[in-house]
Amino acid sequence: MKKILLLISFIFIACNSNHKEKKGEWVSLIQQDSMDGWHYYQDDGNKTGWDINNGVLTFTSANASGEGDKSLVSDKEYSNFKIHLEWKVSPGSNSGFFWGVKEDKKYEFPFVTGPEIQILDPANPDPPLIQAGALYGMLAPSEFVTKPAGEWNSYDITIDHRINKGIVIHNGIKILEFPLSGEVWDAMVAPTKFNNCDEKPWHNCDFGKFKTGKISIQDHPGVISFRNIKILEL
Repeated sequence: MKKILLLISFIFIACNSNHKEKKGEWVSLIQQDSMDGWHYYQDDGNKTGWDINNGVLTFTSANASGEGDKSLVSDKEYSNFKIHLEWKVSPGSNSGFFWGVKEDKKYEFPFVTGPEIQILDPANPDPPLIQAGALYGMLAPSEFVTKPAGEWNSYDITIDHRINKGIVIHNGIKILEFPLSGEVWDAMVAPTKFNNCDEKPWHNCDFGKFKTGKISIQDHPGVISFRNIKILEL
């Protein structure tokens, strides 16, 4: 009888454990006053520009130093996930959120491998394909709902290779849905600079090829801030 009870208990615990793992948990990627979990892209120990204060992660280009790209990348790699992040920019500045980034010396910038959801001051007179909310250079948002420079915006982004789908919700409104691979994806990439493999040394035809990679937030001129970044692995 004791053996039966022990077996039942083991099965119950195992089922609960599997359920918890399947359900997953949201994990904060911003600490109160620590940049743990992030590092400069191809960090050589001499790059500056990012700081964190009271849970707000900020890049200030006027304070940046060191050679090379100063985007931040996650220490961890991700495959399928949902991510929530909030951002604001100074007038005229911009940034971006990337996924599927491979950190390798042959890739000079995160955008060589990682697709980007654009972050931008909506006052910038740029074409729709590079406005805030766009899948940069490939797909314009269905609506333009970005708040002005100096105000907080939110992105809720889903990247799920299992169903071959990316989704972007901007300030509570769904503005993008797109495949992550296949003929439609290839057709979107074809007319862009990401398909010009020989145009510059850092074009290697590896754009959007990695289903597992780091996430990244971009350095660019101006002041760019992020807060409440949290991720749910699927």
